[in-house]
Amino acid sequence: MVSFVNITLFWVFVIPFAIFSFLLISNKDRLSRIFDEKILHRLRANDASMPISIRNMVFLISIFLMIVALARPVIEKGDKKVEIEGLNMMIALDISTSMSVKDVYPNRLEFAKNKIIEFLKYTPSDEIALVAFASNSFMLAPMSSDKATLSDIIKRVDKRYISMGSTNFTSLGELSKEVLDKSKKRILVLFSDGGEKENLEGFKDILKEYNIKLYTVLIGTKKGGVVLDINGKKLKDRDGNIAFSQRNDDLGELSLSSDGAYIVASNGDSGIKDLISNIKHSNKSNKKSSVSIKDRVELFYYPLGLALIFLLISFSSFPTKRD
Repeated sequence: MVSFVNITLFWVFVIPFAIFSFLLISNKDRLSRIFDEKILHRLRANDASMPISIRNMVFLISIFLMIVALARPVIEKGDKKVEIEGLNMMIALDISTSMSVKDVYPNRLEFAKNKIIEFLKYTPSDEIALVAFASNSFMLAPMSSDKATLSDIIKRVDKRYISMGSTNFTSLGELSKEVLDKSKKRILVLFSDGGEKENLEGFKDILKEYNIKLYTVLIGTKKGGVVLDINGKKLKDRDGNIAFSQRNDDLGELSLSSDGAYIVASNGDSGIKDLISNIKHSNKSNKKSSVSIKDRVELFYYPLGLALIFLLISFSSFPTKRD
């Protein structure tokens, strides 16, 4: 069954077109009041090689076919159900003091936030929860597929969130098992500058016990930089020395041991794409839901093609036979 998707648009154009056609064919005087004589001459295209009435008729047919094409004719084949598949994942953002270091631009925290936004961009059908952690872990957003909202939440995390306490990975593990408890595939994606092995033991046990796969995006450089407080001043340790932080890759090793993977974040989005590809390849998607869409066969290119042919004919010169 043929129908028009933009039927309102058809009537908006066809009514003035009908009036214009009537004036063009039947009444030159009234038409002259509307159009300049030079424009009218072009519209009529009164070449001696083709009768004016026929040429004008061909021109009007081409315009009418364009209007039909704009109305978007289709053959309706009914509704079609499309299954949407995706994974449940939890993204954890490190907001410990060391994330203030400026060894990546503009600093580790902002760099990590940009990488999370990239990650969200390339996971449109996945359910993702957002968590921030340092000495404690807390929810930023529950499981959601609304990537625009999740990105906005991440953008709002700034230096005021940075915790002056040490990083507690065990706390992160406890929250992870709660958030991912009902997921068939338990996936934790961690954005951090790393952690010492002795601080990862409890975290490692939780990952193993609850079968959580860890994927890590390591932020920062091995060269490191000076740790700053919320006011941008250099921090000092207990001995009065200026605090210094380097990226620690022990989290990467922990990721591999949990059947996950890790990357060292760099400029460009190739690393994030590779990590997502690894996650998708290693974890079978859980069926989320199905949506109903219109199954249609588009026909607009047929009247559009004919319109161009008729328009070409109306503007072309046809030689006449001379005795």
